[in-house]
Amino acid sequence: MSDYAKGLEGVIANESALSNVEGAAGKLSYLGYEINDLVEHCCYEEVLYLLHEGKLPNRRELSVMESALRNDRRIPQGVIDFLQSAPKDANPMDIVRTGVSMLGLYDKRAKIGEPDQDANRQVALSICAQIPVIVAYYHRSRQGLALPPVRNDLSEAAHFLYLITGEEPGEAATKTLDVAYILHADHGMNASTFSARVTVATLSDFYSAITSAIGTLKGPLHGGANEGVIKMLHKIGSLDKVDAFVDDCLARKKKIMGIGHRVYKTLDPRAPQLQKMAIKLTEELGEPKWIQMSERIAELMREKKGLNANVDFYSATVYYSLGIPTDLFTPIFAIARTSGWTAQVLEQLEDNRLYRPLTKYIGPSTLMPVPPIDER
Repeated sequence: MSDYAKGLEGVIANESALSNVEGAAGKLSYLGYEINDLVEHCCYEEVLYLLHEGKLPNRRELSVMESALRNDRRIPQGVIDFLQSAPKDANPMDIVRTGVSMLGLYDKRAKIGEPDQDANRQVALSICAQIPVIVAYYHRSRQGLALPPVRNDLSEAAHFLYLITGEEPGEAATKTLDVAYILHADHGMNASTFSARVTVATLSDFYSAITSAIGTLKGPLHGGANEGVIKMLHKIGSLDKVDAFVDDCLARKKKIMGIGHRVYKTLDPRAPQLQKMAIKLTEELGEPKWIQMSERIAELMREKKGLNANVDFYSATVYYSLGIPTDLFTPIFAIARTSGWTAQVLEQLEDNRLYRPLTKYIGPSTLMPVPPIDER
């Protein structure tokens, strides 16, 4: 038996009360509340409060937090200047990473050293409020469109949709994105959350921790998978070509995006909610082929490999059906997951210890003399 775990698989790195990912059972809960119950009875802002404060808010507490979030939406002019001058063909995740890093330049509360948790809680809400604005403003800027002024009368989901389109969204679109935000809010010790906690454990500042998380989420083996799903569906083209595509991928041992999960050994508990929304949206748009193709891929992979669709598999179709550009899928994941990242950073600082794992050395076992350069 190996004395190390490649990729830290199965290693417990810390304790957390925030989210419980039960891989074998296919269950997910936040602070003791099952994910489907939260989707059924709560809005995203209530879940954000839950993660930050450790309990569900009453009406007064929710109103106070909503006001704080909405009043924090304005981003510094220097960041706006960057968004308007950045390359129009940049990866939006690079823009988000750089934009969040820049936010730290303007926030005097962002300090290194012993944490001020009261200030950190304020910073956490500010970051949650401002990342959606960064994403939307860059998207508008790269199209040469005017930047709508931020508003304080819309929910987080509605405000983001308003910013990217310039128009107030309908109730159905807002509800759909709100549910997606809840489903993506937190998910145990995933790669980006681990990055955030490792960074802040050095007593670096809050913005550095979130910047680390964004850089980690960008990768196609983590947050970038949902973009890959839509690209895959476009590549296949039609329902009648799905079977051949899947057979070819399996024969070449090529990964099918959105299928399988590192932790869940059964169905990802977030997938059914997004599956239902994807079916409804595509029916309403009269464009059912995307969900039909997705469902056939999922069916084949269950039959042939015993693997289930994960949250990325259906979120891609949901976002695409909402008219959101493919390269904004991962930034939207970042918007939602910021609630979890910030909560995890706050939790880390409550009982902090520097992460310092060991390495299993596999280099030369005996020391060698260094030969003169002309003899090498």
